[in-house]
Amino acid sequence: MSISKVAPGFRERVVEVATESITPQKQISAASRKSSLYKQIAASLQHVGLIEPLVVFPRKAGDYLLLDGHTRLDILKRTGATEVRVIFATDDEAYTYNKRVNHLPPVAQHFMILKALKNGVSEERIAISLNVNVSNIRKKRDMLVGICPEVVELLRNNHVTADAFGVLRKMRPIRQIEAAEHMIASGTFSVLFAKALLEVTRPELLLELPSSRNIEAGSAGARALLEQENDSLLKDLKNIEASYGTDILTLSIVLGYIERLLGNIRIERHLMKYHSDILLSLRALLSEVKPDKAKALAS
Repeated sequence: MSISKVAPGFRERVVEVATESITPQKQISAASRKSSLYKQIAASLQHVGLIEPLVVFPRKAGDYLLLDGHTRLDILKRTGATEVRVIFATDDEAYTYNKRVNHLPPVAQHFMILKALKNGVSEERIAISLNVNVSNIRKKRDMLVGICPEVVELLRNNHVTADAFGVLRKMRPIRQIEAAEHMIASGTFSVLFAKALLEVTRPELLLELPSSRNIEAGSAGARALLEQENDSLLKDLKNIEASYGTDILTLSIVLGYIERLLGNIRIERHLMKYHSDILLSLRALLSEVKPDKAKALAS
């Protein structure tokens, strides 16, 4: 069966439209305007300008539905901007923009700061643009000093803070790799967990033995740190267990509905012709949960 080419989700050209012609789908609350994220975006717009255009759907001439960029639009309007750069989406759905976002991990932020510094941007200017202290920028700048390349590669896509890397830095490279693998295996990247791993590290695998350290592996202090982290993991597990039944029921209902949809040949042909990417995603979901059903529908 032939697969049709996936159509682009937006037009490539960036245009300027009046801010008043854009209709947001939600209002920014007063509490949101006081948040650190809102202030960071405001500082970035003031000192750097708008980097990423807003995403809008043109409903008619001079009338645009905002799909992505509500905070940026609110800041621009409050600062008196009358025009803004946008790209036009070909559909009025906002799921892709609002839910399928890959947030920048700390390692990527580190490399971006290094690149900016290499290009001549001062630490002070970066700090002002992000509405943070210069010390915060320097901390991220030096985050990977003393971290072996293998660990950087292992943790580059995980949310490991500068403080956690600071703990790993106290270990020798071979132990850093072991600790990183423990963090990935457990799915835990907190500073507390890194400290627990440090405490149970043999002295010969440390770069230097802290003067305040008078406990050996398996001591009461190390056990206390591990127990504290374990309590946190158990709490997260209980939260997942609390919603598991409801999630499974919802999934079963949704899959049943998808089966009926794909069982209709007219719907299946329409999806194959106009939305083949969605059809493939639905089949992939069914193949993971109900492989027999998915095989029958695909045949």
